[in-house]
Amino acid sequence: MDVLLCLCTCPDPATAGRIAEALVEERLAACVNLLPGLQSVYRWQGQVQRDAEVLLLVKTTRQRYPALQARLPQLHPYELPELLAVESVAGLPAYLQWVVESTRPVE
Repeated sequence: MDVLLCLCTCPDPATAGRIAEALVEERLAACVNLLPGLQSVYRWQGQVQRDAEVLLLVKTTRQRYPALQARLPQLHPYELPELLAVESVAGLPAYLQWVVESTRPVE
């Protein structure tokens, strides 16, 4: 499959919305879902941290992933933003085609 689901956490709804809109506007994502209410527990600089975050579910393609990977750190306030891509193994064919078409760069 050509479609990827990427996970990215953000510190607050405003940041998440700004990043989501930029990724869709720049055709790096066909769709971004914002899931508020996330609690993250992680180790950072030797300390265990706990933070409220917003999770982004970013739908993109393998072809657009390198550009997404390059752009996200420019948009994100974290020193090390989370970006994890998961391959789709199946999906509604029309939806998968829509993701491909929606992320195709404008010529």
